[in-house]
Amino acid sequence: MIRRWSIPLTTAGLVLGSLMALGGTASAAPAHPAATHAAPAASVAGFQPGGLMARPAGASASASAAAQGHGARTTDQSTNWSGYAATGANGAFKSISASWKEPTATCSSRSAQYASFWVGLDGFTSSSVEQTGTDSDCSGRTPQYYGWYEMFPANPVNFTNPVSPGDSFTASVTFSGTATYTLVLKDTTKGWTQTITKNQSGLARSSAEVITEAPSSSSGVLPLANFGTISYSASAANGTSLASQSPTEIIMIDSSNRDKDSTSAIGSAGAFSNTWIRAN
Repeated sequence: MIRRWSIPLTTAGLVLGSLMALGGTASAAPAHPAATHAAPAASVAGFQPGGLMARPAGASASASAAAQGHGARTTDQSTNWSGYAATGANGAFKSISASWKEPTATCSSRSAQYASFWVGLDGFTSSSVEQTGTDSDCSGRTPQYYGWYEMFPANPVNFTNPVSPGDSFTASVTFSGTATYTLVLKDTTKGWTQTITKNQSGLARSSAEVITEAPSSSSGVLPLANFGTISYSASAANGTSLASQSPTEIIMIDSSNRDKDSTSAIGSAGAFSNTWIRAN
């Protein structure tokens, strides 16, 4: 997913303005004071949580499992994604879902850092992404948590519902078979659900993924916030465990080819984890 903001977000009014501009429908949720909603870590022009998978310069579309030392798993490298993606022909995927607990952001630097966690269709090789998830960001030494959705390349939308570390989330993106996408993000700890319905035709639906991401700005990939470890469970594409669909393991690396986080093996029930290693 990619969140794009053309100017720094310094007021709650700008956040609300972006919500109105993008439209869509959401399930009713209690109103909360602006202070309970953490806007994206401020002062980064063009901040974009979410978006297409970015590969290192000169990298091929996929890397061999043997070369990467990951046993029999097929792997690929990215500068902004880690996790797993099932891939196929256009139209192969109609749904993706997973659950996780919101990780705690450890903010020990004065700089802004970011980490996004989401499920989505497309973006592995196609030019769109239909996605929803959460962020654990750092605005200097202050952690910020929030949920969002995005129909990339359209701008992302933040939800105003409160999010705390340790909250249990379930998320899904479903294609109806016409031109309708339903994106659902549910905080089962706090008891709120956001359901977004979007109509868009011509999208590839050639991949389904569960991703930890280092978001981007207009100048490139941003520092990855120290999220510790995030554990995903019940990852499923088209209603079947992601593990059963020979998914590609995605390894996030920096410009020196060092891993920015680690990705565990995926279990038969679609469970895996990512663990932070470095910011950039």
